[in-house]
Amino acid sequence: MTSTVLVAGATGDLGQRIVRELLERDIRVRVLTRPGSGTATDLFGADPRVDVVAPAYTDHAALTEAVAGVDVVVSAVSGTRPVIVDAQRALLAATVAAGVPRFIPSDYSADYRRITPGTNRNFELRREFAAEVDAAPVRATSILTGMFTDLLTGQAPMILFGRRRVLFWSSADQVLDFTTKDDVARVVALTALDDDAPRVVETAGDHISARDVAHIMSELTGTAFRLQWAGTTGTLSAMSAVGKRLSGNPDETFPAWQGMQYFVSMFSGEAQLRHVDDDRYGPHTWTTVRDVLRAHLEPNATR
Repeated sequence: MTSTVLVAGATGDLGQRIVRELLERDIRVRVLTRPGSGTATDLFGADPRVDVVAPAYTDHAALTEAVAGVDVVVSAVSGTRPVIVDAQRALLAATVAAGVPRFIPSDYSADYRRITPGTNRNFELRREFAAEVDAAPVRATSILTGMFTDLLTGQAPMILFGRRRVLFWSSADQVLDFTTKDDVARVVALTALDDDAPRVVETAGDHISARDVAHIMSELTGTAFRLQWAGTTGTLSAMSAVGKRLSGNPDETFPAWQGMQYFVSMFSGEAQLRHVDDDRYGPHTWTTVRDVLRAHLEPNATR
């Protein structure tokens, strides 16, 4: 049984949820944070089951010492190349040097393995790093979960709440995979404790189309939400390319053009999960798209 898990990126939104899930299973957690940041200590310092370590990612010896003795390294870092490739490369090297047997990279996304080159920057960074993970002498598990369902309530502009429209590209019947952040965190914790976990674990709290979302919104609000064709995935990809060229900060993690690229990958079907095993860790009541939208609309339910 895995007894100590190191979590990198533990102060982030998903990282905090992963730490919480591990602690609920009475697992000792080592939190990796950057030097000079007091956030991890503020969040976890009062819990005797949590140790906070703060080596620089550029200090291989210190990073190796920080991960030494744990059973699995879980990465929940978020960013672009300096983080997803460079920082994780350093973390992977330290994991191998310290003799830690298992490594979980920060994927937690739709399936990036089959996307067309040039269509999704963030997915391609994950695919690039996955090649390095595959070459390393460590047992790795990537966790693929589709899009975070939580994003449908505003950050991902698929549902136009005020205009009562649901956008789609190419096909309103393309199946889309969604999992809430809490459900993702649960899967990550259980995978960290699973010494027999395969190279890839695919789970999804819901599989749903834009047409289904429109029906759900209509039922929840009592007002018709209509589908709105927003073009093809090809035109969306072209719009994303223009947005990327005009972007003032190419290293921004989630600019508007990257969101467009995510929808291209999903609505084209290239990033659809094809080997979902939701029962791998036993029966679980997954939070669905309907559940998330109902909770979002709850304050306005009596209007």
